[in-house]
Amino acid sequence: MPSNPLAPIAKRLTGKLKRAATAGAVPDVAAVATQWLSEKLGYLSAMKIFQDLSREELLEVERATTMINCNAGRVFYIPGETGEVLFLLKKGRVQIYCLSPEGRKLTVKILEPMTFFGEMAILGQGMHNTFAEALDDCLICVMSRQDVKRLLLSNPRVAARICEELASRMVETERRLEEFVFKDVEARVAALLVRLAGEGNEVIGYTHQELADLLGVYRETVTHALDRLKTRGLINIQRKRIKLLNRAELTEISGAPLSASPGSMV
Repeated sequence: MPSNPLAPIAKRLTGKLKRAATAGAVPDVAAVATQWLSEKLGYLSAMKIFQDLSREELLEVERATTMINCNAGRVFYIPGETGEVLFLLKKGRVQIYCLSPEGRKLTVKILEPMTFFGEMAILGQGMHNTFAEALDDCLICVMSRQDVKRLLLSNPRVAARICEELASRMVETERRLEEFVFKDVEARVAALLVRLAGEGNEVIGYTHQELADLLGVYRETVTHALDRLKTRGLINIQRKRIKLLNRAELTEISGAPLSASPGSMV
């Protein structure tokens, strides 16, 4: 992260103008500024928490945020850091995870575009208790703690939508905990594939290690479970792409009770 993530948008515009001048184009400050504003408002209005705001209300949010690009691998925060900004994810994916003292990794959530993160340190305990890392090149907006609180107090609709998202994440966490306790690894892998596929029949962009981190198990454990599902003709495995060939049976497997073997919880 830059040392000052709330730097003026003018700095971003300056970069655009310099690139235009280098390319031999005649920079039009008004045109560049208008395009930049339109692009930013488009991203903000596409987010669920802002989707029913008027243009005037969106302009207020726009003035309180700064849009920046981050490379894959960038760590936004670590446990123990004080949370000073809310992150609005526009493009790319961000991984929220914990590390054990031994270095074991548990992925709490992989965030897709048009959502937010870093909210607990802003609204709750004041400090982060997880890591947040960019899995892809990301485009994000950042908003200061003071501006977030001002927005929530002035616009109950935004506050309500953030509460809805936090409640949804809590339900997901409880479900994952239940699966960890009551289901074997193959059932948990099947359930994860069904969830990640959403309404479709493919899981794209996840390595075996990333799937393992989402389940809190070793990569080899996930690979063996996937091979068993493939042998049964339920999935087809390619590089970072898993096709669900029998979603109904995978859904049925995901509801299977925990097997008697204690080794299945590795």
